[in-house]
Amino acid sequence: MPIRDVLLALLAVLALGLAFVAIKVGVAHMPPLLLTALRFLFAALPAAFFIPPPAAPVRVVVAFGVMLGVVQFGLLISAIKIGMPAGLASLLVQLQAFFTVGLAWLAFGERPNRWQIAGAVLAAAGMAIIAARWIGGTSVLPLAMVLGAAMAWAAANLIGKHAGAADRFALVIWGSLAAPLPLFALSLLFEGPAAIAAALSPPSWQAVASVGFMAYPATVFAFSLWNLLLSRHSAAVVAPYALLIPVVGMVSSSIAFDETLTPLEVAASALILAGLLVGARGGPNRRRGGASDRASGAS
Repeated sequence: MPIRDVLLALLAVLALGLAFVAIKVGVAHMPPLLLTALRFLFAALPAAFFIPPPAAPVRVVVAFGVMLGVVQFGLLISAIKIGMPAGLASLLVQLQAFFTVGLAWLAFGERPNRWQIAGAVLAAAGMAIIAARWIGGTSVLPLAMVLGAAMAWAAANLIGKHAGAADRFALVIWGSLAAPLPLFALSLLFEGPAAIAAALSPPSWQAVASVGFMAYPATVFAFSLWNLLLSRHSAAVVAPYALLIPVVGMVSSSIAFDETLTPLEVAASALILAGLLVGARGGPNRRRGGASDRASGAS
């Protein structure tokens, strides 16, 4: 890519990686489901007034938005609220790349190639090391929630396949409209009206900044840049830049919150990153009608 497009890719990666810092700041001042609902409400509005709806069935757009907004980010942001380090979450959620390959194999018969299998083995080894640490701790729930978020992301990728040639940025914007109402209902049910009222009357500037950053730089801006780059270059050229997202997430979280990894977790993280890099080298599997979709690494 020319230098101009490399810089655009790095700007998108920076916004997506810093979103994990914004999440941790936000959950310190607002219940996580409410925070997620507001993130997707403002990601969709006012953008939906200017972006035409995607050329896809309404049920596909709604299913995509619910899986991505309600399930993936509902789980991810709640996991960070109850103790998952933001930097580590930014890495573990990237396992969606391998979950996508696995689900595409089961659903569409798209067999993974040798690079994807080798990458999955490396990432699984790193995941096993991290899981052993959490299993030996007080709770495995945050880890399970992040893995559930990665699986939901993979499911959203496959739902997105049914959108066909629909513009992916429009799919994200209009899919975001499907997320706020279920999330507000879940917030009311599990977090309670008192917690919602306390968070909104009035919201702290930190909560406002968190929602604003997640909705605009990390969604509207980053996805705009990413789709622009995908329109200019092949996915094989653009996709590897997504591997920098957890690097930005982990470094920025370490600086902002003094999050530190043990030497064993550093080694495990290196294995996962190596697995993602090896899997990305394999590229999409084009047998039986096309590649399985892989998301760009949005947060």
